[in-house]
Amino acid sequence: MIDAQVRPDSLEPIKSCPCPGQENTHREVSHVIASTGAIGACGERSCRRNSPANGISPHDLKAAGKPERQPSRHGPDALTTRAGSIGRAKKSKKFWSGRAPLAKQNGGTADSIVVVQAKTNGPREAADEIARQLAAADLAMLVVFVSPVYEPQTFIAELSSRMPDVPIFGCTTAGELSPGGWDEDSVVAMGFNAADFVIAARPLFDLSTFRVDHGRSICTELQHEFAQRTEHCDHTHDSFGLLFIDGMCQREETIMSAIYASLGDIPVVGGSAGDGLRFEKSWVFHGGEAFTDAAVLILIRTRLPFRLFKCDHFEPTSTKMVVTEADIEHRIVKELNAEPAAREYSRAVGLSDSKLELFSFAAHPVLVRVGGAYYARSIQRTNPDGSLQFFCAIDEGMVLTVARERDPIDVTSRLLKELTEDLGEVSMFIGFECVLRRLDVEQRQLSREMSELYRRNKVIGFQTYGEQYRSMHVNQTLTGIAIGKRALAPQ
Repeated sequence: MIDAQVRPDSLEPIKSCPCPGQENTHREVSHVIASTGAIGACGERSCRRNSPANGISPHDLKAAGKPERQPSRHGPDALTTRAGSIGRAKKSKKFWSGRAPLAKQNGGTADSIVVVQAKTNGPREAADEIARQLAAADLAMLVVFVSPVYEPQTFIAELSSRMPDVPIFGCTTAGELSPGGWDEDSVVAMGFNAADFVIAARPLFDLSTFRVDHGRSICTELQHEFAQRTEHCDHTHDSFGLLFIDGMCQREETIMSAIYASLGDIPVVGGSAGDGLRFEKSWVFHGGEAFTDAAVLILIRTRLPFRLFKCDHFEPTSTKMVVTEADIEHRIVKELNAEPAAREYSRAVGLSDSKLELFSFAAHPVLVRVGGAYYARSIQRTNPDGSLQFFCAIDEGMVLTVARERDPIDVTSRLLKELTEDLGEVSMFIGFECVLRRLDVEQRQLSREMSELYRRNKVIGFQTYGEQYRSMHVNQTLTGIAIGKRALAPQ
């Protein structure tokens, strides 16, 4: 039982729902390390490749408070997966796909969200298979998470031509969260039943020159359309947003600030699109096309209960470092504690600076305290000059705290259990998981346990270059939304 006013140790404060008669329709749930005040739960090092992943950072300081700080005085290397280069579709003879509805059709309960998956030789075949499995569904929208082994422009054009009446959104991935657990080299699609969801969406283009005032204007237009589309909804309906954003844009904090300032009580979660571990180009989908330097914001209204969540498995230590020199625009830290950044980081976490690599950063993230809680800041790589490239916003004077790991399986399992108990029943968990989290779990040889945990709890989504949660852009985290089941009508 989760009390809305008095939180147990593992949950952070919850915001009451603004809908009359629906006080518990949505609220945020995230694990917190009570003894230290650190957000604990599931952002980790995760994945099965050889390069860093998402960047994240708290950014809307009005909502969360200012980061702890002291007064201060693009192109990652291409990497390959275990299956080889991810530049084009693998000509595998394997074929797997199958409809995996996550709300069973017994006792009068219909599918609120239908999940299908395809593993085929190429993008046209994958589009064929997804469209075939969803041919009979009446959908408000389709969300697709597409491995970069499938040429994204071809895939989305082919799928849209086969399903011309269904709005299709989504992005490319650094791995997929499928009905079978962790996966890669596949397409995972979620069909949202038109009987349970009303949606409105807007693309945001040219993120490299994005201005907050322009973003607010777009969000205002979107809200107006959303209000018109949801006029028929009564007080038992409530709303949330999904965001998919180019994971190479380095503009997530600015985008989230604009969205948070514009949407009022509508909470937003999402993920930064991936490109395996190459970090060259990621894509988002809207209107039958694939875009870079872009984002897609979707507002969703539903009568189903839901809960936002955020989970990572780190807690702070007493070891601190201060950013004393940085290239803020490019997220590069040059000095920590007035020493070369890579050397000082290595000393602080107990590693040799000659051994710094993706798995090192996944195992030893640093934390920033914002509003009394700690959030992970992931490092992407060491540069030749000894500086550190981050995946999220940094600033001179910022205090970085060395993190200590907790058991990721235990922390994640407890969160999913609490969410399930809170909602009664869960149709599915829509999840956005940092690729570094996966790398960390794999390095600790816990891949099978985590994948099985996701399979058993119906966690569907993708592995990201960054996660969005309310006003924040975060790293080494699992964020998302738990969707409950529709109440049965009396027989």
